[in-house]
Parts: sequence; structure tokens; C-alpha cells
Amino acid sequence: MPTERFQFPGTGGHQLAAALDLPDGEPAAYALFAHCFTCSKDSLAAARIAAALTARGIAVLRFDFTGLGSSEGDFANATFSSNVADLVLAANHLRNIRKAPAILIGHSFGGAAILAAAADISEARAVVTIAAPSDPAHVTHLFADRLDCIRAHGEVEVKLAGRPFTIKRAFLDDIAEHNLMAHVARLHKPLLIMQSPTDDTVGIDNATRIFLAAKHPKSFVSLDGMDHLLTKRSDAVYVADVITAWAGRYLDAAATAPAADSPEPRRVVVRETRASKLQQQIMVGPHRLIADEPLAAGGADTGPGPYDLLLAALGACTSMTMRLYADRKALPMDRVTVTLNHSKIYAKDCAECETKEGMLDQLDRVISIEGALDDEQRKRLMDVADKCPVHRTLKSEIRIVTKAAE
Repeated sequence: MPTERFQFPGTGGHQLAAALDLPDGEPAAYALFAHCFTCSKDSLAAARIAAALTARGIAVLRFDFTGLGSSEGDFANATFSSNVADLVLAANHLRNIRKAPAILIGHSFGGAAILAAAADISEARAVVTIAAPSDPAHVTHLFADRLDCIRAHGEVEVKLAGRPFTIKRAFLDDIAEHNLMAHVARLHKPLLIMQSPTDDTVGIDNATRIFLAAKHPKSFVSLDGMDHLLTKRSDAVYVADVITAWAGRYLDAAATAPAADSPEPRRVVVRETRASKLQQQIMVGPHRLIADEPLAAGGADTGPGPYDLLLAALGACTSMTMRLYADRKALPMDRVTVTLNHSKIYAKDCAECETKEGMLDQLDRVISIEGALDDEQRKRLMDVADKCPVHRTLKSEIRIVTKAAE
């Protein structure tokens, strides 16, 4: 999937290096990603989450804060306030070249910056924090033993993750002035808080404080067993899956839905993501899904397998057909649940099957119907289940035409 790399002017006039990851086709939405303290736009978490979101149809802009990665300027002169201002400038730039971000995502210190910047990005419809501190001053624990020296001398070089960084008194003064919880209380945007209960860098109590300060709608997802930097690829993919599912509720459906009078039928396009051996991106109009295989079959188990999707199609069609019939006939059906399974059986064990040799595919479908229905009504509904279009397609002769793309 394409990535556009460019620069845009930051708060101090320095050029900030940016990467815009684009899906194939028109993006369902644009997201702005803020990386962690002393990290870069190309950190494992930033790059992998962006790639996974792009595979799901969401374009992602990530950039290096001042003095980090490929951006110009001196990190020592950067502050929390300048990071917040640069996020607003990044959103403005994205608005000018493409479309303003609808989703704001911040990891760790970047999560705190996203919360502070959200009010100044009016088009943002959903805000996500990943392992974010509830106070930007939390970052000072990384160099707590040098705080007195920084205040006494004005600036001191410290080592963070094995690399030297200069921290100035101005940085400490700046973060001390920020009341992040006040920003959270005035957010007025849907908020998703993601945090690992075993994070030893930013404790789970930070997520609790953010959650309590925020107004509804707000959600919390526990990243059980994950480390602070999301170093496992599967963890980043999981985070992207949750963000996509959660944010979809708040995105502008009118902007992503196909025209009601469109004469063109919606095509299904399936393409390898190359994020893992067998992972596939499925595109159906504005919708994005991921397919994979279980670990035992050589996949990474990041999504349902092909036969899972086949069973899902039959189950969904069965349930929809029964619902339409129940509503049309005013039957008191409260809910229908369809449970399915695929297996192979010996043809000789199927008395009603025409094929008598080899193996056959068997789809087991168990239907549970809730509601104050009598026996006759339940029988009618069960008969209707066999009339669903997908059921009929699977039972009929199917012609599959395959040709090479021109």
C-alpha cells in the first residue's frame, strides 16, 4: 500500500518529516497518529498500527516531532506545548492536501498531546489514547534522578532508552503548567482509552484517571499482557482492529456509504496485506475486513478464515431472512441465533446424497428462536430458513468463472 513522504512547517519554523499511509482506493477516513516520547513516526508501534489501519481502509498521517526521526530542529527546544501545536499544524496540513483527520490516535506521551490538541481539530470525531499518562509530567520519572540538576543548571543531558537527550528547565516548566484532565473534561468527543494492566512504564491508574475525567461516550479496552511499546506485531494489529471497530460508529456514514441509487453492484476485492503470511484484506464497498487462518493452519489468526466467512454468510442470510418473514407476518420473534460448523464426512454415510464415494462438505446449522411463538409459528420460521438466498446458492449448481487480470 502506498506511503507518501513529505515535510510541513512546525511551530518553530522547522520542517517536520511526515508519512501518509494510504489504502488502495478511497480512504474510509483519515487518522492522525502521535508517537511516544523520544520515539519517531517509524517506531514499531506507530508503523505497525498505521499499516494495520491502512489495511482496513483508514489513511494514517504520522510525523516526527521536533528534533526526532527525520525532522529538523533541536529536541531540547521542544516542549509539550510545541508538540500539541505541531499536531494541530499536522491536522491543518492534512486538511489542505487531503482531508482533515476524523480519528486522533496518541501513543504514550503522544496520547497526552492528542488529548490536549483535540479541541483545536474540529473535524475529529473520535479520539484514541494508547498507554497515555494522565499528566504529561509523568514523563519526568524517566529522569527523576536528574530533576534537581536540570532546575539548577537550566539543562542536562540524560540517557533515555540508551540514547542521549538534552532536557531543559523550560520543558519542566511547560509540562507543570498543563492541567490535562481539564482538557479531557472538555473534550466533547468520543474517547477510547487503551491500556495494559501490566504496563510498567505508564501504570493502569493513569487510564483510570482519564476515564473518570472524561464525559460519555467513553470506552476502555484492556490490552492484557501487552508491553508499553507494543513490540509484538500481533498486539499492534489487535489495537488497530479495536480502533477500526470502535471508531466506525462515530465516522460520518454518509461520507463512506455508497449512493443509494448507484447502478453499479458492490464488488468484493480481496488482496494480500503482506503483514503476515496469509493475512488478506477484504474490501466490500466502504467496509474493510481481515481474513486469515488459525495458527495451526500456518496463519497468524488475525481474522476469520475462508470457511468461517462462508459460514458467517450463511448464518447472516438465514437470520435476516427469518427476521424479514417474522416482521412481515407480525410473528412475536424476539431474536434468532444461528450457530454453524463446517466438517468433512464420508459420502457413503450420507443416505440422501447423490455422491457415494470420497468425502463431502457438511455445514451444520443450529437455529435458536426466542419469543412467545407456538409450535406452528416456529415450524414456519424453520421452513423459511431454508429459503434464504445464500442457502439456495450453496444448494444449487454454481458456475465460477476465473480469468487473469488484464
